[in-house]
Amino acid sequence: MSVPKIKVGVLGATGAVGQRFVQMLQGHPWFEITALCASERNAGKPYGEACRWNLRGDMPAHLRDVILQECAPGIDCQLVFSALPSETAGEIEEAFAAAGYGVCSNARNHRYDPDVPLLIPEVNPEHLALLEVQRRNRGWSGFIVTNPNCSTTHLVSALHPLHLRFGVKKVFVVTMQAISGAGYPGVSSMDILDNIVPYIGGEEEKMEEKEPHKLLGTLEGDRIRPAELTISAHCNRVPVRNGHLEAVSVEFEEAPTMEAILEAWESYRPLAQQLRLPSAPQPAILYNPAQDRPQPRLDRLAGTVPGMATVVGRLRPDPLFHAKFLVLGHNTIRGAAGGSLLNAELIVAQGYLGPEGAALAQSLQVA
Repeated sequence: MSVPKIKVGVLGATGAVGQRFVQMLQGHPWFEITALCASERNAGKPYGEACRWNLRGDMPAHLRDVILQECAPGIDCQLVFSALPSETAGEIEEAFAAAGYGVCSNARNHRYDPDVPLLIPEVNPEHLALLEVQRRNRGWSGFIVTNPNCSTTHLVSALHPLHLRFGVKKVFVVTMQAISGAGYPGVSSMDILDNIVPYIGGEEEKMEEKEPHKLLGTLEGDRIRPAELTISAHCNRVPVRNGHLEAVSVEFEEAPTMEAILEAWESYRPLAQQLRLPSAPQPAILYNPAQDRPQPRLDRLAGTVPGMATVVGRLRPDPLFHAKFLVLGHNTIRGAAGGSLLNAELIVAQGYLGPEGAALAQSLQVA
């Protein structure tokens, strides 16, 4: 017997990340969009009128006449994907969680709350246990789960199998971040053409002080004990449309061979891949052995689920640390909407979405 799809909504559906949510949810085997929400200015308008579609391909035809609703509880769905700007996301997401909705958020507002999972399904699926703490602390029947910043996502994804094997102690990273990471319309053409902007507000602090430490941290009872590692980051905006490239140097507790590092990546098969979640790339990490790869234009859509894999390359010894390599990932797919979508799939598979979600998860496990 087939199990009905889970009804989902998109908050901030007209923006760049909201559009990516809408695109990635088309034909999803588990989820069905039943609500599109936007600001008060656009609520009440058809989606096709209020949204200037900026992604490759056309807006889904069946959604053009869907009337946008306000970002407030009462919409017909069980789970919402939040693409809201940080200026408004915090209180709105809390209102949905308090009203019983599951919230998978791309916004930064709740990433560092001690009872909110900051989640990469391949890296720290056990952190979902914080949802019981969150509900108990806040009296919610719903919940909030967040995904990390786009530059952090692929850095930590590449580091995780190495941290498990060899213990990461120090990281030096230089990011070359695509202009789409600034949203639409993003960076002025007069600022980025023939140029590199060596500053992205708040980006280095997220990488150096907050997100990797929580993601790689250990769940101890009702809290996360942050990982003990030191990170130095230089974050730059470069004239590339999509795909963040990162040059990474790493020092470990004990120096591994380059062959051991490659084997750690190649044998990496975390829970999301074991469960064969619909948006989980197989494998999670791709190593490109070419001297001049990965490159954003050539490799940002690599893998079995385009845009969801982390691509690494140019592994070699580092004269200051132990090893250095390049990391590439698609910033608006895996680094934004796709990250939240994979989080939602793990939440369903782990039975955190109530009877309907548990039934779907059970049917999938049997299949």
